[in-house]
Amino acid sequence: MPCLLMACGDVFQVHPYDVRFNGETNILEHHIAEIQARCGHKDTLRVAFVSDTHGWYSDAKDEVASINRRENLDFVIHLGDLTDTGTTKEFVWIRRILDGLRLPYVTLIGNHDFLGTGNQTYGQMFGPVDFSFIVSRIKFVCLNTNATEYDHMAAVPNFDFMEREATADTALFDRTILLMHAPPYGDQFNNNVVKAFQRYTWIFPQLMFCAYGHNHRQAVNDIYHDGVLYYGVDCAENRNYYVFTLTPDGYEYEIVYF
Repeated sequence: MPCLLMACGDVFQVHPYDVRFNGETNILEHHIAEIQARCGHKDTLRVAFVSDTHGWYSDAKDEVASINRRENLDFVIHLGDLTDTGTTKEFVWIRRILDGLRLPYVTLIGNHDFLGTGNQTYGQMFGPVDFSFIVSRIKFVCLNTNATEYDHMAAVPNFDFMEREATADTALFDRTILLMHAPPYGDQFNNNVVKAFQRYTWIFPQLMFCAYGHNHRQAVNDIYHDGVLYYGVDCAENRNYYVFTLTPDGYEYEIVYF
């Protein structure tokens, strides 16, 4: 009997969803502060957009190496699905890979990152699932759109958050970019409120474009036929990512293959 109890204790100490880990926490807070310190004076930003590294960590390492070889980038945005099954070990792995970037980065939460206790680990390691930051008079609004993970029982997308972000700090920004993991009309989005979501996007000052991940393919769509383009960012396995150049007059982008 003592041996059995000891074995059970050992099992629980290494449970894959045990939300205990060493190393950095609150990464979003730290990296957003670094982004603003590095880029606050710039009128042109160059930002790499990546997504869906889950299960393809070797490709993710190559993606990081490709980004590091570019001389003109300012920061990186990861659009979610950092992990495959939301285990603590996977979060530690991807943190180690992303920490190989020579640039600060921010991450959104994906539907895979909710599995098990993944959302708790994400919260401790990275930060809130809805957040925003302002750089060069552009507000980047990062939304949790993984409604299926809540069985559609929570306010996802959070319209109260969107309304606050559209009206807060308006003296500090005059353009907006909306970022999310799952796009409207996708399998993870709460499509009961898909039209309401469109109306909330209209309240943001000069919405430049939206970007999302999840679908594991490149895409450029005017989803609502209202002139707002939604850019789908590919997964790491397909070995490409976007670089957006944001200027006072607009933006342009390129797709980088590695």
